[in-house]
Amino acid sequence: MAKKLVQDGSCPVATTISLLNSQWKILIMRELLLHLSERYSELQHSVAGISQKMLTQSLHEMTADGIVQRQVFPEVPPRVEYRLTELGQSMDPILKAMHNWGNQYLASHPEKRRTNKQPENDFAQKRP
Repeated sequence: MAKKLVQDGSCPVATTISLLNSQWKILIMRELLLHLSERYSELQHSVAGISQKMLTQSLHEMTADGIVQRQVFPEVPPRVEYRLTELGQSMDPILKAMHNWGNQYLASHPEKRRTNKQPENDFAQKRP
């Protein structure tokens, strides 16, 4: 039964999961919410561990789904920037909730923290 809900598109949670079906897409969204727009190389640097292939594939899928906008500037060499669309920006409260929940979880399970290094940009402290 659950498989049918995912396939026929009638379950809103399944639809959301299918649009953000990887950790990379969520982390890309986090970076674009923090910085408003970024170039490909900036995203590759700020999303630690992502391969070039996965970043390209994720950005392509997110653009096709209307979550990310790709803007090419007519320069030599061409400059390309990515930013969230209005639809992508609407995920802001959800990502903030994930951030807060993750902080609470790590506070009560410190052994699960992978590193003591704090991220450069705290998502909860991002722009208003």
